[in-house]
Amino acid sequence: MEENNEKQLNFLEEIIEKGLNDGTYKSILTRFPPEPNGYLHIGHAKSICLNFGLAKKYGGKTNLRFDDTNPVKEDTEYVDSIQNDIRWLGFEWAGVHYASDYFEQLYEWAELLIKKGLAYVDDQTLDEIRANRGTVTSPGKNSPYRDRTVEENLDLFRRMKAGEFEDGSKVLRAKIDMAHPNMMFRDPIMYRILHAHHHRTGDKWCIYPMYDYAHGQSDSIEGITHSICTLEFDIHRPLYDWFIEQLGIWPSHQYEFARLNIDYTVMSKRKLLQLVKEGYVSGWDDPRMPTICGFRRRGYTPESIRAFCDRIGVAKRDNIISYSLLEFSLREHLNKVAQRRMAVLDPVKLVIDNYPENKEETLTAVNNPENEADGTREVPFCRELYIEREDFMENPPKKYFRLSPGTEVRLRYAYFVTAQSVEKDADGNITCIHCTYDPATRGGDAPDGRKVKGTIHWVSARHAVDAEVRLFDRLFAAEAPDEVEEGKTFLDNLNPDSLRVLKGCKVEPCIADDIKGHISENGVAAPHRFQFERMGYFCTDPDGDESHLVFNRSCTLKDSWKKA
Repeated sequence: MEENNEKQLNFLEEIIEKGLNDGTYKSILTRFPPEPNGYLHIGHAKSICLNFGLAKKYGGKTNLRFDDTNPVKEDTEYVDSIQNDIRWLGFEWAGVHYASDYFEQLYEWAELLIKKGLAYVDDQTLDEIRANRGTVTSPGKNSPYRDRTVEENLDLFRRMKAGEFEDGSKVLRAKIDMAHPNMMFRDPIMYRILHAHHHRTGDKWCIYPMYDYAHGQSDSIEGITHSICTLEFDIHRPLYDWFIEQLGIWPSHQYEFARLNIDYTVMSKRKLLQLVKEGYVSGWDDPRMPTICGFRRRGYTPESIRAFCDRIGVAKRDNIISYSLLEFSLREHLNKVAQRRMAVLDPVKLVIDNYPENKEETLTAVNNPENEADGTREVPFCRELYIEREDFMENPPKKYFRLSPGTEVRLRYAYFVTAQSVEKDADGNITCIHCTYDPATRGGDAPDGRKVKGTIHWVSARHAVDAEVRLFDRLFAAEAPDEVEEGKTFLDNLNPDSLRVLKGCKVEPCIADDIKGHISENGVAAPHRFQFERMGYFCTDPDGDESHLVFNRSCTLKDSWKKA
């Protein structure tokens, strides 16, 4: 029996294919509807890949629509960053829309519901509304203003629009059922009063629609065939359908999938904003943040994030994904595309005593063994080198195959060397290692066939370029940062070792030329990325320039994280 290697359809693909096959839809139109009140995070990346990916697979299109119904928290800064992130991920929208584009139409529909006796103006405070809403086991209480006449409600609603009333003094509510088992149906608020400047409409409006009222109607206006959102909105779907049905407009439909949860990570916009405002991170694009711009600055590629989203698939139940899978997706891609370079992060001098003092030579190094087309480069070599401090031990344990007194190791691309002696400072720290080399082993192989077990990297001391290197780890030490004891907050789970800054690192001189110019990925600025041999994957940081190199570690060469 032949093995079927075709990828199984997820439940959304099954729904779409059924609709296309039975003629319900001639083509599909999805949308990605972020609120411009913060920067996108990795959870949004999953939704982006899903909405744009499904449309692309089935020959449809995707709209970008900003849910800008709360002027207090929204800003054009976020609008611009969201568009950058989507483009960087490799997607392009059919059109840019805003919920504010539809404010006039939404207002007219609200008046229509008032005229049908399905909406009323309520003078209760928000606290009173909450108190009278009831619980899942007990019905709510009708508002004392619920039975106002259509004429009175229209008058009050128009005066709300005209700006006659203060913030919080009145709301417009749908008139459904205060005893409904679905709490969403207990006369939900449709409009509230907000005298605030809107980033697009200015001061034209002082009443703004709520998400549950605006969202379905916006989908309907645009003709969205599949309104795909995360699982927490499944209880909102009946209300989504109710508004569309009562207004008699085009029936867009909502479908829910499991949101992305990653261990050792928080993805609440409120908490991410708190981290930024209180200075726990340097900004929204801090490489430790789960924001898309943070991942970009850390050296992640669009391909790696798309691959990660594809790997985790589409589920109907919430689950927690391992951060290691995200790093695996990055390693897999960078292994194919990242140029190899040598860098010494904790340098100690290595002097080859029997190598001529004034001699210099160039050795040939492979740029990427995974891609022959990347070719080779020339690496300068001389008598004095830098090696990693941890690559030498005076009294090594068993199975230590790096440099130690009397042992022979291979210098990457160069020669076999044997350690002879060390120099130390007054505190007993090694400042210099003396060794000898075998001139016959140029290129890293011995003509007599002898083998060595250790290979270490190095940088020519005469030609090395100084660099600052930032070693990032996970921002939180707890697997579930939101789960805290009484009296504590998620901030108590911050990882104190999430950032280490190393000064005085040494890198190959060619890197100074490698990073000249700018990289653009899908029209968005991106960092230069490298594999520092034996050390991990690194990228340039915007804090640096040609005169002061700064590199961020994107990830280690293998998963080195240990649970606390």
